[in-house]
Amino acid sequence: MNTASATGVDSAGAASKSEQAYAQLKDLILSGDYSPGYRLVLSSIANDMGFSVVPVREAIRRLEAEGLVTFERNVGAAVAGIDPDLYLHTMQTLSIIEGAATALAAPSISTDELAQARDLNRQMREVLDAFDPVRFTQLNTEFHALLYSRCPNPHILDLVHRGWGRLVRMRTSTFRYVPGRAHASVEEHENLLNLIEANAPAADVEAAARAHRTNTLNAFLAQKGQAPSPI
Repeated sequence: MNTASATGVDSAGAASKSEQAYAQLKDLILSGDYSPGYRLVLSSIANDMGFSVVPVREAIRRLEAEGLVTFERNVGAAVAGIDPDLYLHTMQTLSIIEGAATALAAPSISTDELAQARDLNRQMREVLDAFDPVRFTQLNTEFHALLYSRCPNPHILDLVHRGWGRLVRMRTSTFRYVPGRAHASVEEHENLLNLIEANAPAADVEAAARAHRTNTLNAFLAQKGQAPSPI
């Protein structure tokens, strides 16, 4: 009985350490501290975290299953790179479905929610002075979530959530690669808010939201020397 109890405690402790290692590693990857291609050396990470290599190895396996880490024989684990085709297709899809979701949500957006969105955009404008792409991206995500969250079509909303989920897993921030895009993005946000506040036709709101997403994609493609998106 004592042996079983001790084993249970050990198992729980190992699971807890594995969860801690997973949470810490995921945060480092999603924040950009561990950039694409960064090698994940078990012994070094375990030493930094104060764990044995076992929970760290388990955490890395979980992250590999989520697509955040790749493993190559005789090389080891590394932070997964950004798939440019997946990014292109995700942004093209979002430009269509998020534009529709925002237009459908617009009539239901409350005065308080509009005020919150304006405050988020104000904070983004302030971030421009000492530009922090990670912070800007966080605020940008919250801003858009406010605008499309009241979309009454659950199927469209589900597709939007999936698209944003893919962007999060790719740790993609266009603003990290093209910081100059952030200034135009803030101004486009302001225009979109003005349209919603003025009860503009749904087609105008959708067009503005769609153009905003496409402009961000095209800024990224231009930085990579690629042709702009036809959508």
